[in-house]
Amino acid sequence: MFSLAAAIDTFRSANRLLGRDFYGWTTVSADGEAVMASNGIPIKIDYAVADVPPVDILFVAVGLTTEFPGKSKVLGALRSWGRRGGALGALSVGSYLLAEAGQLEGYRCTIHWENRAGFVERFPDINCTGNVYEIDRKRYTCAGGTTSIDLALEIVRGDLGPAIANGVANQFQHERIRSAGDRQRVGPERDLTGKSDKLRKIVELMADHLDEPLSALQLARTAGLSVRQVERLFLRHLSMTPGRYYMRLRLERARELLRQTNMPILDVAIATGFTSHSYFAQSYRQQFGRPPSEERRTTY
Repeated sequence: MFSLAAAIDTFRSANRLLGRDFYGWTTVSADGEAVMASNGIPIKIDYAVADVPPVDILFVAVGLTTEFPGKSKVLGALRSWGRRGGALGALSVGSYLLAEAGQLEGYRCTIHWENRAGFVERFPDINCTGNVYEIDRKRYTCAGGTTSIDLALEIVRGDLGPAIANGVANQFQHERIRSAGDRQRVGPERDLTGKSDKLRKIVELMADHLDEPLSALQLARTAGLSVRQVERLFLRHLSMTPGRYYMRLRLERARELLRQTNMPILDVAIATGFTSHSYFAQSYRQQFGRPPSEERRTTY
């Protein structure tokens, strides 16, 4: 609900500052019936997906699951909309449905960081960047949460200019309008705001090379530092060595794959840079207090 409301209210606020209704919105579901949000609050629906009127962008908003009654109707409508040259968008995990409908092939997109590992494994030929949002021709995707505001503000800026966009951002106490080039956080509880630019660069490089981990020397050279300087940087800002931090990122990615995909555990190990099943299982248990096999049996 937050991702959806954040996008809609950004356009509402733009109308308010402009003094007229430049933007409008309607809500659509598979069958035209109300939809229960993941927080238990029902959302009023205007149309069934088969009856959606002409709109500039058809957005898909998805919560905790990509499986729901009437999904085939939604996928069919997305394919039809795409064939007719219509613009499509996705909030958070909505990118998964656009991909299932074949509407992201040849386009850049993004998705919530928690779902990116499974998305990349399922759709390896789609360029899922991991940025906060992406606008690629007629495809508009964002990572959900507050990034819905950033995506909507970029649309407002393009339509009405930077003054209105900045005014809307101020209304929401949105301190900085992020650009499409801003990266999402790379994992749970990962906040590098205000920390060294070189540290952020190294962490992003680590996140981009989880299947074939880079050496300490490669990481240091990329940042223009010595190995010892990188070690001091991590200890000062993150209270752990670069090697330990890298291992944590790899294991968090492994947990996402175990939860989101049906990949064999050995394949998950290989996809996160482990060449030994036993070492992977041992490392996983040390990090999360349970073996990978038990994680696979848990439903989220």
